[in-house]
Amino acid sequence: MAGQICLITGATSGIGKATAFALARLGATVIVHGRNREKCNATVSAIRQETGNQSIEPIVADFSSLEAVRGMAAEFRQRHSSLHVLINNAGISLRSRRTSRDGYELMFAVNHLAPFLLTNLLLETVIASAPARIIAVSSGLHKYSRLNLDDLQMERKFSAMRGYGVSKLANVMFTNELARRLEGKGVTANAMNPGMTATNIGMEEGGVFSASKRLMDRLIGKSPERGAETLIYLASAPEVAAVSGKYYDNMKETDAVPAAYDPDATRRFWEVSARLTGLAEA
Repeated sequence: MAGQICLITGATSGIGKATAFALARLGATVIVHGRNREKCNATVSAIRQETGNQSIEPIVADFSSLEAVRGMAAEFRQRHSSLHVLINNAGISLRSRRTSRDGYELMFAVNHLAPFLLTNLLLETVIASAPARIIAVSSGLHKYSRLNLDDLQMERKFSAMRGYGVSKLANVMFTNELARRLEGKGVTANAMNPGMTATNIGMEEGGVFSASKRLMDRLIGKSPERGAETLIYLASAPEVAAVSGKYYDNMKETDAVPAAYDPDATRRFWEVSARLTGLAEA
């Protein structure tokens, strides 16, 4: 990975952090994203010290704000003219419905709209850096969800499980449509499932929600390092350099839900996402 510039969102904890360490050990320049500057700086220092790789940088943005995402993209472009690996990993899980600074359901905003916007704002840089890779961290829970374009913000019907699952289905549909649009440009786009992994996601909620997550992590959760294995594989393995529009689990290609492969559905969802994020062109 020497000479490769990699941007990992949500890289101050969990599988994002584990992936940042792994790619740094492989010699990549790694940009560590987080919403907290102190945690970003601490993670960067730890990676530099442990791996000996000094080409590690922080970048800070709160994904609950589309304005902050735009600022992050602009900052990245000011610093770098290339981007070889973009890993859309940042995510949240909530027990109750909340809204983002832009008025969208918060899990949908952070888990889908923010990476959708960031990817599109950096896409010209990624294409110019080809061969390049874009990877989305989804979840097996996407298979139990259905996207309702008439109620994407779940104002009529909300549940924690449904909200999270819809945002993860959104990741797969977006990535598949992205792969279609990138055909012939030397850039691949794939999604993956890390499986049940002991991370901080959902832990800020407190109460029974966090206690249940902590118990599940202890009983069946993988370590972040194991949860990151497929992500690291898709980011670095030569044998998947030309693979695109696929969904991976345990380093093997597997099937997502049929809706994720419907070109009409993914196109419509892309157009809706473009309008919600204020992109000039769908």
